[in-house]
Amino acid sequence: MSTPQPGTGRTPEEDERFGDESWRPERETRAQRAWRPGTRRRRRSVRALFTSTVLMLEAVVIFFLGMMLFGMNRDQPGAVWFIAGYTLLAAVAVLTCALVRRPVGIAIGWAIQAVLVLSGFWEYSMFVVGALFALTWAYAVIKGGSMDVENAERDRLQAEWEAEHGQ
Repeated sequence: MSTPQPGTGRTPEEDERFGDESWRPERETRAQRAWRPGTRRRRRSVRALFTSTVLMLEAVVIFFLGMMLFGMNRDQPGAVWFIAGYTLLAAVAVLTCALVRRPVGIAIGWAIQAVLVLSGFWEYSMFVVGALFALTWAYAVIKGGSMDVENAERDRLQAEWEAEHGQ
């Protein structure tokens, strides 16, 4: 009879059979195969969550802004560029969600804020809407970043406590 491994409560024989349960699906992701009881998940970035949410909301506003500007200027020769350009900008906003963990993603987000505010030259209400979105973006970047720092410090202190108390 083997003794349980420290911290897991399982014997080496039980650990070898882990993952062979009948209820497990045929195909598992790499993360599912690597998971073991007691494994901690990596904490998600609050800044990435906040900024992605702002960008997704902006993408909807940007797309409908392009449709509105196209409809208002339908008789003009270059009206199709409104819908094409703003649809492309909305797609860039959605794709930037994948980059918000890096500085380039934040920089692209600020550029999107500038374009949204400058859209006020075609539709004056966008000066207000764009400014409000820019304030929301600034809050998401600043407060989300500070929350990530606080969470990292909390995780570090928790790991120290667990190492000190044998957990």
